[in-house]
Amino acid sequence: MTASSEARETALLAAQAAADKLATNVSIVDVSDRLAITDAFVLASAPNERQVQAIVDEVEERLRQHGVKPVRREGVAESRWVLLDFVDVVVHVQHAEERAYYALERLWKDCPTIPFTDSSAPSGGGAATSATNGATNGAAGTLSTDDIDPASADPTPLPPAPAGDSGTAGSEPGTQAVEDPAGPEATGR
Repeated sequence: MTASSEARETALLAAQAAADKLATNVSIVDVSDRLAITDAFVLASAPNERQVQAIVDEVEERLRQHGVKPVRREGVAESRWVLLDFVDVVVHVQHAEERAYYALERLWKDCPTIPFTDSSAPSGGGAATSATNGATNGAAGTLSTDDIDPASADPTPLPPAPAGDSGTAGSEPGTQAVEDPAGPEATGR
């Protein structure tokens, strides 16, 4: 027995929603022969918790637009491995570290996969492709999945650069001085 056409369609919608939010390693596993409780798993990864949550939000929103709501959500508070249960389809969005550690693809390697191709990914680099991507992705500075390195992804923002040529932070109008995190005692001020 293979996954129902409704489950396949739902899985493909979820996979595309994840890919649209820059999920990596998106795949669909047909588990209908092995499990009686669901037909397919959608697996997706992200390099940090914030992106995991963004992917989860997009998958839920996209499927709600098609009248499909999750009956259960797990792991949302931690955002390391979030499971969305849509009955026929279970979506697993994992932090890249959890994806590597638990290796769900290895556990379900004897199950067939459902082919998924990211429809928003460039397909040949022709003029029509680049014009389309420019229109849908916005400015040329848009990140692609190639720009994200899971080993170095850090959601902590960088401190602002010192303003002005005089070398004194906060000396120009409209700027603020950046305090040393060690406090004034460490700098002798």
